[in-house]
Amino acid sequence: MFTSLFSAFANLTEHLAGLLDPVFHGASTAAAIVLFTAFVRLAVHPLSRQAARGQKAQARLRPQLAALREKHGKDSKALQKAVMELHAAEKVSPLSGCLPSLLQMPAFFLLYHLFSSTTIGGKANALLDHTLFRAPLGGRWADALAHGGMFGTQGLVYVALFAVVAVVATFNYRRTKRQMAATPVVAPGGQDAVPGMAAMGRFMPLLSFATLFTVAVVPLAAALYVVTSTTWSAVERAVLYKDMLPAPAALATAA
Repeated sequence: MFTSLFSAFANLTEHLAGLLDPVFHGASTAAAIVLFTAFVRLAVHPLSRQAARGQKAQARLRPQLAALREKHGKDSKALQKAVMELHAAEKVSPLSGCLPSLLQMPAFFLLYHLFSSTTIGGKANALLDHTLFRAPLGGRWADALAHGGMFGTQGLVYVALFAVVAVVATFNYRRTKRQMAATPVVAPGGQDAVPGMAAMGRFMPLLSFATLFTVAVVPLAAALYVVTSTTWSAVERAVLYKDMLPAPAALATAA
């Protein structure tokens, strides 16, 4: 079953690249991957909107979560039960924000395996010969460094991807810091509203920079998926969560 799905996905990629060839020519397969990523993100967009509503609801519940933390003190079992009851009563799922990312994983792994396999259905994988500005879609950053170095023809493709990821990651970092400053996870007494949330809050803004490592180690085709999806997420979250950010005037006053 996996082999047939794999072959069908390869045929879809080749067909989509063929449709785009009159416009993108030698980069048509890379363009097909970007377009495929956009289709995947459009498919999960309703879940992203639902996740945004869920996270906004959780932000509204933080004063109640802080009160529960103060009430139950160090009784973690009682606190966990009370938090679950609160979420159930308010119809809020703490895991709703994970669904869009989880549902994208199969598409990423299909691309990863498609451009990592030398054969498809017993035949040579012709997609491995496709390139983006001479950088093979089945190659990795290490391969590009071995063929001309960082600023060679292939290396510059990765330099461009790293630059896009760095810009998006910096945007996400600043936005997440502002959002978390507007909705603190620490109770008035200095304790976490929910155990571990403050530590997670300090770590979360840095997650976007982990994409740099992913782009460096996966095949170029999968890297294109990651960069496109990450950029889409940044724009999508800026729109869906814009009302969770403090106004610039409020930030200036706080400073």
